[in-house]
Amino acid sequence: MLLFGLGISTLGDFIYLVAINVLVLKLTGSAAAVAGLWIIGPIASMVTKFWSGSMIDRLNIRRIMIGTDLIRAVLVAIIPFFNLIWPIYVCLFFLSISKAFFEPAAITYITNVVPEKGRKQFNSFRSLITSSAFLIGPAVSGALLLITTVHISIWLNAFSFVVSGIMMYLLPNVKTEDEQTVHKFSLTMLRSDWKEVFSFSQSNLFVVKVYFLAQLFMIVALGMDAQEVVFTQQVLHLSETDYGLLISLTGVGSILGAATVSLVAEKLSIKALMTSGYLLVSVGYLVYAFSVSFWTVAIGFMVLGFFNSFSGTGFMTFYQNNVPVKMMGRISSIYGIFQSVLQVIFILLIGFTGDIIPVRYSIVAASMLLLVLSFWQIKLVLMPSKAGYFEEEEEFRSTS
Repeated sequence: MLLFGLGISTLGDFIYLVAINVLVLKLTGSAAAVAGLWIIGPIASMVTKFWSGSMIDRLNIRRIMIGTDLIRAVLVAIIPFFNLIWPIYVCLFFLSISKAFFEPAAITYITNVVPEKGRKQFNSFRSLITSSAFLIGPAVSGALLLITTVHISIWLNAFSFVVSGIMMYLLPNVKTEDEQTVHKFSLTMLRSDWKEVFSFSQSNLFVVKVYFLAQLFMIVALGMDAQEVVFTQQVLHLSETDYGLLISLTGVGSILGAATVSLVAEKLSIKALMTSGYLLVSVGYLVYAFSVSFWTVAIGFMVLGFFNSFSGTGFMTFYQNNVPVKMMGRISSIYGIFQSVLQVIFILLIGFTGDIIPVRYSIVAASMLLLVLSFWQIKLVLMPSKAGYFEEEEEFRSTS
């Protein structure tokens, strides 16, 4: 039920992603208004995450997940009733705030209910569901737009959040060690929480290094993704149809990779997943950066899509095994602030440099940076003195 609830919510997100872009473009006719949609999320994260972790670690995480699902359902459902762009932006802002609560709460809940020996397998299945939603969601949205209206697509997304909330309601309750009623949110409490997170970071520098390298890797990759339309159409002179096919091939690669990980998760160590994943995702981006035709780009996209599940599953399992559950909300949220700031900076940086120097050079430089980051991450992961961070519970396997 947990996988289904998270999966239906993720599928709804991808349906909504297409529909809301179409709605805003129809409403305003402005490309700038559509671009504004992509800035709201990181801004909301920066505003929210410096305090949301303190609430997540003190409130009932299952109730947070149910509440944020229902809030998102209402906010999405009312969007089609607006004829102006600003109320839509306000709804999207509060949607992003709800998501800033939901995601850390979901990680904490998963870590609580899934035993350590099963986390790698669970994360691989979740990666498979997310990859499938990435491919199926836009396709479903496109089909809905052909046979119905953009408003119905958005309302179906709202319904998916209701279904997700029902699934969360049917799941067992989890009481965390620090769960309590927050009678008064104060700066003193917030300051104490930040000190606790920094204290944890100082005593677990290795975990922090691995975490931020993983996030920096993802941020650079997202910066490259933000320019892939410009690169494929202006540098390689591919058509919009070709670009759509490339995105579909990336989705196929992601599904195949996630399916492979879910099948071999028990046989591959966290180290093997992380080292192979980060290295080969960076290789996929290198192939993409130096590509000269549709098929070389396609190969690069499928390679990075396939191995993204390896790095993602390995990293998430490492994170869950090495971060205290009672602090996971605060750590996820506070670290997420720095992630959001870096994300905005890098997307603007790679876009800005693309106007000064040829886009090819920007993409090549970013792909080389990814390769360096992958080598750095692999060096950390393979340090003999840090093997304890990657130990896994012995799994009991039936023998024939």
